[in-house]
Amino acid sequence: MGNSYYFRKIHSLLGVIPVGFFLIEHLLTNYEATKGPGAFVDQINWLNGLPLVLFLEIFGIWIPLLYHAVYGLYVAYQARNNVSQYGYFRNQMFMLQRVTGVITFLFVAWHFFETRLQVAFGNVAHEELGRTMHDIATNPVMFTIYVIGTLSAAFHFCNGMWSFLVSWGITIGPRAQRFSSIIWMALFVVMAVMFIMSLTAFTDTQFQLPVEAHTGH
Repeated sequence: MGNSYYFRKIHSLLGVIPVGFFLIEHLLTNYEATKGPGAFVDQINWLNGLPLVLFLEIFGIWIPLLYHAVYGLYVAYQARNNVSQYGYFRNQMFMLQRVTGVITFLFVAWHFFETRLQVAFGNVAHEELGRTMHDIATNPVMFTIYVIGTLSAAFHFCNGMWSFLVSWGITIGPRAQRFSSIIWMALFVVMAVMFIMSLTAFTDTQFQLPVEAHTGH
């Protein structure tokens, strides 16, 4: 029981730092696409120009994300959802947290394969990720999958933040928790809109142009 407590605490903390930060960074990076291909390429180049970027990715993103995802699947497997019996709001949110966690895990794994792993294999350059996202976004099936995946990730993060604040003793009492629900669900709406705007922006035919057309090199 003691080990389970600490494993859950680590799982909860990693969902905020660094996994939550990575989700927000990913959202802001892709939102640059709404400003045009040039802005998106500049943001990608800036990120990949950070010192020790590979080290940061492995130990600051992928290992914490893997732990959070795998242990989260274990928690989801063990969870006893009784929505049909009780139907309380928080019970519904509990169930949705588990469902969106599984969807997000599958989506992130697929997105990682289509983008970052292709860069690692040398099939796609960092500067060509805009064109890759254009091919994805202009496919109706993939666009739908990405909408579902990004909305699941945004909900899982925002609802998870509500749980994090409760479990770490930050929001104590019904009033604080109700206020927290409003704040985080409002943020979910903002993030959902930004993700969809980003995906829509990638459908622009400008993302088909060569990288040089956007960078001026």
